[in-house]
Amino acid sequence: MSGGHDYPHESTGVETRKLGMWVFLSTEILFFGTLITTFMIFKGRDFPGIKLTDVYDIPFTSVSSFVLLMSSLTMVLAHNALENADQEKTRVWLLATAMLGSVFLAGQIYEFTEFYHKGFELSTNIFSSTFYVLTGFHGLHVFIGVVFLIGLWIIGQRQKGLSLDSGFNLEFIALYWHFVDIVWIVLFTVVYLI
Repeated sequence: MSGGHDYPHESTGVETRKLGMWVFLSTEILFFGTLITTFMIFKGRDFPGIKLTDVYDIPFTSVSSFVLLMSSLTMVLAHNALENADQEKTRVWLLATAMLGSVFLAGQIYEFTEFYHKGFELSTNIFSSTFYVLTGFHGLHVFIGVVFLIGLWIIGQRQKGLSLDSGFNLEFIALYWHFVDIVWIVLFTVVYLI
């Protein structure tokens, strides 16, 4: 490993920090799997009150989804720029990723507000509760990712550059960000399309 930091390796040959990140993401898969399963249990049932299909806007959510998926591209471009030691492009692509994530969050807030005004509230029925918990927790994960991205951008500005092998690592944030995007693909399919 290059750089001033040598991190211990597990017997698997995987860096301890990277192994820790994969373990964390595995627990997140279980967490979201549980939320998705709960949502699916209640999805086909008839409940009193307004239904999700009466309020959602597939074209709007599709555009919002596209924005989030494009943020994965900008994240890859940030990582690639850092591998090529281009600190300026790294910061530009990190900021672009954070902005795209913020646009997605703004779209989710707008969508939730519209649902609320149309009568599809958290307390409308058990199905609406599972919808808001599932999509809300995903939104929280996106928000945390945006905070991490802005943190990386600030660190890159203050230290005149980032490194792939030390500290608050872009590679780990990229793994987290791609995970959040993959979860959204599953959620968009399960919640809006099926």
